[in-house]
Amino acid sequence: MPFCDVSKYRDGGGGNNGIKIFYRTYGHGTTKVLLIIGLAGTHDSWGPQIKGLTGVETPNDAESKTIAAKLNDLEEGFHGDDNEGIEVCAFDNRGMGRSSVPTKKSEYTMTTMAKDAIALMDHLGWEKAHVFGHSMGSMIACKLAAMVSERVLSLALLNATGGGYECFPKVDRQSVSIAIRFLRAKTPEQRAAVDLDTHYTKEYLDEYVGTKTRREILYQEYVKSISSTGMQSNYGFEGQVNACWTHKMTAKELEVIRSAGFPISVIHGRYDIIAQIYYGRKLAEKLQPMARMTDLHGGHLVSHERPEEVNKALLELIKASELKLSPSDWSNFPKEGTGWQAKELQLSLSRMNCSLFRLGIMSNFYLCFLYLFGLFTMAIKCGRKALRSFKRVPVEPSLS
Repeated sequence: MPFCDVSKYRDGGGGNNGIKIFYRTYGHGTTKVLLIIGLAGTHDSWGPQIKGLTGVETPNDAESKTIAAKLNDLEEGFHGDDNEGIEVCAFDNRGMGRSSVPTKKSEYTMTTMAKDAIALMDHLGWEKAHVFGHSMGSMIACKLAAMVSERVLSLALLNATGGGYECFPKVDRQSVSIAIRFLRAKTPEQRAAVDLDTHYTKEYLDEYVGTKTRREILYQEYVKSISSTGMQSNYGFEGQVNACWTHKMTAKELEVIRSAGFPISVIHGRYDIIAQIYYGRKLAEKLQPMARMTDLHGGHLVSHERPEEVNKALLELIKASELKLSPSDWSNFPKEGTGWQAKELQLSLSRMNCSLFRLGIMSNFYLCFLYLFGLFTMAIKCGRKALRSFKRVPVEPSLS
C-alpha cells in the first residue's frame, strides 16, 4: 500500500513524527492533479472526478495490474486534447481512512494538513500541480496555495466556505435532525443513511434508476465503503472539526493567492445545507480577479450529483491554466456592480432595512413604555394627593 511518511519531507515537530498519509495515483501523464477530500471523507470519494479526468478507475499501484492492462487503461484515459495525459493523486487526510490518526486536537489544523499535502507532492516528485479541494479540502487547498503559490497551476474549490462560523450549516428542522442523527450514528448503516441526506438533494435521491431509487442504490454503496474503511475515530472527527472551526484565511494569504496569477474555479451546489452557497460566492469575490463562480443544481456532494458538469468545469480550469488566460477572459464576475455583486448589495440593503425596521419597532415600544410609565407615575401622585385630602382634620376640644 502506498504511504507518504510526512516526517521525511518535513521537520519532526508539530506532531509529525510517525504520521503516514495513505494515497493512490490514477492515470499517467505530465499534467498532475492533487485531489484533497473533505471532513470524514476518504480518497475514493473523488471517484467520479478520477474517472472523468483520467478515464480509469483502477489505481496505478493495484497489484493485479499487468503491463497490458496499464496500456489499455492509458488508451482509455485519452478522450481528446482536454484530458490527455492526466495523472491524479487522491489521499486520506490525517485522522481518516488509512492515514495516521493523531490523538491531540492541536495536531489538526488546516496549515498542518496543507503541509501534509505538500509533503505528498514532494514524495511523488511533483514540482507543480493543479490543486482541487472539496469542502474541508478546499480550506486545505487555500492554505496550500497561500504557502507555496509557485507550485500551484490552478485552484478548484468545491462547496467551499471560509471556515469558522461559516461552517455552521443552515439552521432549520432538516439540518438539526441531520446533525443529531450524525452524532448518534454508531454503525455503517446508520452513518450511510445520514450521509445520503447530508450529501444529496432529496430530489436526486428520489429519482428512479431502473426499478430502484438512487437512495437505495447509494445506501448499499455507502455501507460497503464505510465498512471497508471503518467508522472515523473520535480523535479524527474531533480533530478535523477543530481544524474547520479554527480555519481562517488572512488578508495577506488571500493577496498571495490573488497575485499568483493562476486561474481559480469556485464550484458549488445551490442547495448545499452544509456549506451555504452564500459563503462560496463570498470567497470567490475575495479571490478576484482570477476566480470563476459556477453554481450547479445539487447538494454538498455536487461532484457526485452533477459529475459531468463538475468534470467539464475542472477540465476547463486545466485548459485555462495551460493557455494562461487573462482575468478578463477567465473570470465571470461582473465588472461594475451587476450580477452577484448587485445581489449581495441588495441583500445587504435588505438586511439594513430589516435592522432599521426592528430598531423602529423598539424605539416605538420604548416611547410607548415611557408614556405608560408617565401615566402610571401621575396616577400615583394624584392618588396620594386624594388620600391626604381625606385625612381627618384635628379639632380642638370645645369649651364646656
